[in-house]
Amino acid sequence: MASTETITTVALISPYTRIRLVCTESPFLKFYDDEAQFREQRETAAAAGLSHSNSDSDISENEDKFSVDVDFLRSLDPKEWKDQDHYAVLGLKNLRFNATDDDLKRAYKKIVLNHHPDKRKAKGEDVRQDDDYFTCITRAYEILGTPQKRRSYDSVDPEFDDSLPMPSEIEKDFFGVMGKYFALNARWSERKNVPSIGDAASSREHVDCFYNFWYNFESWREYSYLDEEDKERGQDREERRWIEKQNKTIRAKRKKEEMSRIRTLVDLAYNHDPRIMRFKQEEKERRMAAKRAKQDAIQAQKAEEERLVREAAAARVKAEEEEQKRIEAIRLEREQQKKALKKERKTLRELAKSNNYYSGGDDRVRVKHMEGVEKICELMKALELQEFNRELQKGGQDVFMRVLQETEDKLEEERQAMLTKNTSSTSLSTTLRMVDKNAMWNPENMQILIKAVNLFPAGTSQRWDVIANFMNMHSPTAANQKYTARDVLNKAKDLQSGDFSKSVLKAQANENAFESFEKTKKELKQVDNAEISVKDKADKAEKAAEVNGGSGGGGDKEGRTWTKEEQALLEQAIKTYPISTPERWDRIAECIPNRTKKECLRRVKELVDRVNAKKEAQQTVK
Repeated sequence: MASTETITTVALISPYTRIRLVCTESPFLKFYDDEAQFREQRETAAAAGLSHSNSDSDISENEDKFSVDVDFLRSLDPKEWKDQDHYAVLGLKNLRFNATDDDLKRAYKKIVLNHHPDKRKAKGEDVRQDDDYFTCITRAYEILGTPQKRRSYDSVDPEFDDSLPMPSEIEKDFFGVMGKYFALNARWSERKNVPSIGDAASSREHVDCFYNFWYNFESWREYSYLDEEDKERGQDREERRWIEKQNKTIRAKRKKEEMSRIRTLVDLAYNHDPRIMRFKQEEKERRMAAKRAKQDAIQAQKAEEERLVREAAAARVKAEEEEQKRIEAIRLEREQQKKALKKERKTLRELAKSNNYYSGGDDRVRVKHMEGVEKICELMKALELQEFNRELQKGGQDVFMRVLQETEDKLEEERQAMLTKNTSSTSLSTTLRMVDKNAMWNPENMQILIKAVNLFPAGTSQRWDVIANFMNMHSPTAANQKYTARDVLNKAKDLQSGDFSKSVLKAQANENAFESFEKTKKELKQVDNAEISVKDKADKAEKAAEVNGGSGGGGDKEGRTWTKEEQALLEQAIKTYPISTPERWDRIAECIPNRTKKECLRRVKELVDRVNAKKEAQQTVK
């Protein structure tokens, strides 16, 4: 509104007449400025020889586009201007938001020329000064002619349909119904080039692009036109701020509702889109095919692994069988060799004994030849002994003396070679070590060596390593000096090369075993307490022992003495395996190193005999 009334007199060229106008609105002044410019252009055209009717064609062009309902204008109330359809007031009801700025100007010019109060007064119409409908015209042009205000009014266009389609409508004609609704709402997009909904043949890329656009839709629609209060009406700055805050809150709420409406529209389309359904079905089938392929691959891999496991198991079983056969063959071969060696040794001893050891009646020579026989038995193998026995049967004493001399020479050569090898080293450490070795072979260690030699006879796998390990475990000086296989071998040869023959070693071992037996009487009390069970366990062994030639005096047939450790292992094994155990004595023999089943049975019978003898002696005394 203009704060003061302005009176303007305009001089017009014929055929217009001079009139007096009263201007109360700034848009009206703008209209007359534009009208004056228009007249100047028309005068220029007339001077150029153009007809008057052609110069007025711009005003009358497309008059049907600016159709104004006079009854509608007269029914308008200037006080309710905010609720009025401004496009209908200017005659642009059909164009609405599609109307250009030029359309607005032309429509406004036309309606002003026909409905200005002065024009209507000149025609004799009664015009009211306070509430004339011309005020609504100027207000409509003021709002629609300003881009910001027009955008605000277009956001709440009363002719726009905010409703959503029904599911039944969508199912009947999806692309027709949803295409119309999306095209209607595309006017609010901030971004240009809004994608179309497409058709049933649209590609998946087009469909994804369409829904990505609408799910991320940016709307320029705003609701400032519906503000209930104008902040400019506030009396001071605080009141204007409070009014603006309230307006912003209401606008944000309406904006949120609008975005929810758009999201609901998009969800409706997405849930009923036959293309999406088809894509989901194809994706499901693809996943199922991939899953089946994966399961098939897993099954194939599992089957392959099972096949490999079966093959590996079969190969392992086959290898174990072959290894078992090989081991069994080796064991049988060793047993045969042992039997053959034992047989040939027995044959040699019987031949030597039957010929009085070729001593000629001299006991001293006889003992020496006995030692020689044992040396020959230890050094020769089965085939050598077999050949020697055949020659001995044919040649007699001459063959025996010759082989005995060869054996002595061989032992002497080995001893000399060993001494030469030991003395060839000139280092101080070797000399000191030899001194230490002489110091470590005290009588107690020599007794342990004799026991080890008897405990592990010839034929034991890695015999001298085993004896050295036994010495390191039982010798009191093993903490300062470790025994090696060479140490014990050299010492054993030294003992054999001196006055200590194998029979002497056995005699010493027997004496030590007897002393050990006297010390272990307390342990034998356990046998006394279990005499009944032991006797029952030995009943079955007696017959076998009788067949094998009876019991010895604390040792086996060859004179090997039972040590304290072996005795303890035997007692523990008898307790572990009762009479009901299958192959009981085989299992007991496996628990005692270097002892056979026959030796274990003989030892048990010997202990039973001792217990019975003790009881008989006690009964006799009583």
